[in-house]
Amino acid sequence: MNMQASQGVQPPPPPKGLEDMKLPIVMMRDILIKTMFRKNLDTVSDLAEAICLPRAVTQELMDMARSQSMVEAMGTLSATAGSEMGYQLTDSGKSRALDALSQSEYFGAMPVPLEVYREQVKRQSIRNIQITREELVQSMGHLVLPNSLLDYLGPAVSAGRSILMYGPPGNGKSSISNGIRDAMGDKIYVPRAIEYSGQVITVYDPIVHSKAEVEADDPNSLRRRRTWDTRYVRCERPTVVTGGELSLSMLDLVYNPTARTYQAPLQLKSSGGIFIVDDLGRQQEPPQALVNRWIVPLEESKDILALQSGEKFEVPFDTLVIFSTNFHPNEIFDQAALRRIFFKIKIDGPSQADFLKIFAMVAKKKQIPLDEAALLHLLKKKYPTIKNIYANYQPVFLIDQMIAICEFEGIPYQMSPELIDRAWANMFVKDETIVK
Repeated sequence: MNMQASQGVQPPPPPKGLEDMKLPIVMMRDILIKTMFRKNLDTVSDLAEAICLPRAVTQELMDMARSQSMVEAMGTLSATAGSEMGYQLTDSGKSRALDALSQSEYFGAMPVPLEVYREQVKRQSIRNIQITREELVQSMGHLVLPNSLLDYLGPAVSAGRSILMYGPPGNGKSSISNGIRDAMGDKIYVPRAIEYSGQVITVYDPIVHSKAEVEADDPNSLRRRRTWDTRYVRCERPTVVTGGELSLSMLDLVYNPTARTYQAPLQLKSSGGIFIVDDLGRQQEPPQALVNRWIVPLEESKDILALQSGEKFEVPFDTLVIFSTNFHPNEIFDQAALRRIFFKIKIDGPSQADFLKIFAMVAKKKQIPLDEAALLHLLKKKYPTIKNIYANYQPVFLIDQMIAICEFEGIPYQMSPELIDRAWANMFVKDETIVK
């Protein structure tokens, strides 16, 4: 296992007091009372969990809110937590909570200041990872790849820089991208939200981020006190996959005018992980424009985002960007753009020998016996009609077609020249004129 994964990423330390938070005091107080108001919570323990702070820091915040007459002790133990004092908002506190909610609907997890988040990005940088050939082979064990391809892929992944994969469709560019992700077996810490200039930007997204399970081999793990800042969620390294739907606007901050908060763009959500731009050349914007948008992030490891006010600010850019296209790079980029992409790797179709290996592997997995006459028919009669151009997707396609025919006909799984012909007919559409 690589050094990074075996030692694990250094977690963000929990704050020890309000002075550690590096957030505006008024913002913290307002988030506390908005959370009390919206969630109807009345104990420090419940509030500490809701705003993702240690109990001692939450108590400090509560004491400050009490000193400002926003909160009062109820004078009795909480009905829901027998041994704890209960608290409630005063009329002044309710009024302030409503006023604060009208300015921003955000409540719950206290955000992490952008400057503090930068430090965590360094601790878990994608560029800290060194992947061995064995780890890459293991994560792509389901693919038949030439050794020469791994010679190029390995350094590209370990560098954590941009990669352009190009070549004919159906040869596993997407599968290789996923294999790269699987090779990065360690966990990172994703902030629920970050703060810049008094604005809240939500980052953690359950659609993008896979929350890491608690280690099952430790019977006390669920009862153990967490040793990291719980404003972060421990996750697998994220993978964002976009295709033809990618537009330049998806790389900007998303402002919610009702909640008056921002949502992080896709590349910020993918920090510490991989951003895959699949099917480059199929988007509405030309590929050159998309790559131009990435030039500063790719060269300087920082991105520039803008608030509604027009104020621009820098955020860390710590993402392995993989561009995947069926076009030749010279067709869609100028030389200046190509220079910015660190690694260019051609993904070709398999040789006939590798095609047969894949075909046999798929047949075994799907429990359909190989037939020599069928294979000879496929190689000698069918492939010459397409100039013997093999693609990685074809074995799965042909075998699935034959299985579907066998199931329909009510016969045991088998292959024959006739079944090859029927399967082949569905792989390619005959070129003909349709009379309308």
